[in-house]
Amino acid sequence: MRVVALVPGGIGDQILFFPTLDDLKRSYPNAQIDVVTEPQSKAAYRVSKSVHEVLTFDYKDRNSLADWGNLVGTLRDREYDVAIAFGQSWLVGLMLWLTGIPMRIGFQGKGAVFLTHTVPFNPSQYAAAAYHDLLKPLGVTTSLPELAVNVPKPDIEWSQNEQKRLGVNETGYVLIYGGIDSASRTKGADKIYPVENWQPIIQEFQVKQPDMPIVVIQGADDELFVRSLRESCPEIKVTSPDNTGKLTAMIAGANLMLSTESAPLQLSVAAQTYTIGLFGSSDPAKLLPKSEKFLAIKSPTGKVADISPTTVSEKIWGG
Repeated sequence: MRVVALVPGGIGDQILFFPTLDDLKRSYPNAQIDVVTEPQSKAAYRVSKSVHEVLTFDYKDRNSLADWGNLVGTLRDREYDVAIAFGQSWLVGLMLWLTGIPMRIGFQGKGAVFLTHTVPFNPSQYAAAAYHDLLKPLGVTTSLPELAVNVPKPDIEWSQNEQKRLGVNETGYVLIYGGIDSASRTKGADKIYPVENWQPIIQEFQVKQPDMPIVVIQGADDELFVRSLRESCPEIKVTSPDNTGKLTAMIAGANLMLSTESAPLQLSVAAQTYTIGLFGSSDPAKLLPKSEKFLAIKSPTGKVADISPTTVSEKIWGG
């Protein structure tokens, strides 16, 4: 069986779709599963254990009819048996109908008229569970598996060497991500937790756990944030993984992850690292599974910056 899943969104959205892909592969071990995702999200599949090939298509771009036609042609040529549509779009539904793929699965709503099988979308549900419902037309009715990743061996070895370089391989470390990934940038400034808020949280850590290093993740666009943080907290250490596998391996090695809503937050859940997530306007119940390992702090105003450092410290220390 050849399956293609159309998965728009950022890297975090892809990670939330991993349990669906993994359960599909578990139920149909001989299936070849491909995904069509946005160019900036292809990196997520470095740590996927179930996907055969990743195709890219910029769903948000102002695509011409020729662009859509090229995608239709590509999918038609590959002779897929099943298509799974992640989003709710009449244009995607029409495109899938034009491919001639026999079984086309998606959510009820826009574009459903072009699909052969639909399932209701529950917007208040944990996102990974909502996506997992798309497998029901294929007879997969098992409960949602945990988020999981498969980190390549070279990335694990890089992380081990990086921990030695930082001098944290024996002590353990607390990991912080407070930067601005591509998904956060498109959704607005309410995802940003400012340096002046991180400063007292880090300083309290250094007082209460002086032997526990603080390591900050620096992504491609986080140089200004990290530089400002180092000016106020010069003792922190900085790591700059250059791919998703290395980032995941560093997260997996941490004792605790503190993160704003981002792709690293979802990778932390998948790595089963103890995690505290800072949320602005988003509902944490949709983005974090119910577990004592994963705690959420939601802003009272819808802006992450309005979460007080005291509130974060209380969550860390159980106050």
